[in-house]
Amino acid sequence: MAVRRDFLAANAGKRAPMPGFVLLVRDRDDGDATMRIGYTVTKKIGNAVVRNRMKRRLRALARDLLPESGIRGADHVLIGRNGGIERDFAQLRTDLAKALQKIAR
Repeated sequence: MAVRRDFLAANAGKRAPMPGFVLLVRDRDDGDATMRIGYTVTKKIGNAVVRNRMKRRLRALARDLLPESGIRGADHVLIGRNGGIERDFAQLRTDLAKALQKIAR
């Protein structure tokens, strides 16, 4: 997932705000069961080093949980929030599991 319009379209889907990130999920309805994932961290979060660290944490979370808990045929976008860097990784993992359950309902 790399095209800006895909990120904007995901913004119109379901959202689950959590303390360290916001999860956006939008069903593509294109018959393709592939899950796509995108990450975004704004400059408000910090400098490039901090933003890249946050993206690495989000990628690790997605690699961990999306294969079994993600929604097939949907675009997932993880938006890093201010508290995400300081937040314990295990807590972020729990938050993502909760967010995915909330959206699946």
